[in-house]
Amino acid sequence: MKMRNLLLLALTAMMLVACNAGKNVPYMINMDEISSADLAEAAIKASDFTIKPGDMLQINVTASNDDVVKPFNKIKYVPTLGTSAYTMGDRSAMFYIVDDNGDIDFPVLGKLHIGGITKSKLEQQIADQIYPKYMSERPEVECHIQNFKVYCLGEFGHAGVVTAENGRLTLVEAIARSGDLNLQGRRDNIMLIRTDASGNRTVKRININDANFIAQPEFFLQQNDVLYVEPTKYRKRSIWSVPPAYSFGVSVMGTLMSIFTFITVRAKL
Repeated sequence: MKMRNLLLLALTAMMLVACNAGKNVPYMINMDEISSADLAEAAIKASDFTIKPGDMLQINVTASNDDVVKPFNKIKYVPTLGTSAYTMGDRSAMFYIVDDNGDIDFPVLGKLHIGGITKSKLEQQIADQIYPKYMSERPEVECHIQNFKVYCLGEFGHAGVVTAENGRLTLVEAIARSGDLNLQGRRDNIMLIRTDASGNRTVKRININDANFIAQPEFFLQQNDVLYVEPTKYRKRSIWSVPPAYSFGVSVMGTLMSIFTFITVRAKL
């Protein structure tokens, strides 16, 4: 009877642990409580990334007259057999690498300090410096980041590097593209490590059980962000190894106990 009670107690404890752990698995439990206004405001914040040293940028200047904007573009314009075409050349001829001081050398305009400003601010700044000083028509300026990467570590389905060709990536997209989170990963304490344009690092803890995270600035990731998903305490407890000598001893003891139990049962028959 005592053994039966112990087994029932152990089974009850295991069920309680499983139920408690299961509460932390779902995402965005209170999603219905987020207002449309909060979601709309969060969407507005998603349009820009902040430029940092080491970024590789493609900046295109366009206007109705191609010849007028040629001096402001790195891509070379080459007439071929009576038609016009652009030749890409090598990567260094196509892209701007932001140096450690946050500067780039831009055709005609010279050195521009762009570290710490947003993509849209850079586009406006270049257009303002070109028009009307060099052109009678205000040009269109488009900036694209070529090396937008986020590093996903820890309890992901497949941890690794996630890239974003359009320079825009949300936390949910990074999780989805990394194979989702393992059931053993903590959803209430995801660590986001971010480096700003001055090289300073900040750490933010994010709880994706709570849907309010989608209205926070951290929902939209920046280039070179690091995401770390910590294992649950149950996962930590399960990760241990037994030295070979002890493993052999446990195996022998298990065999002896099985033999002893068999003999005892046979003796009672």
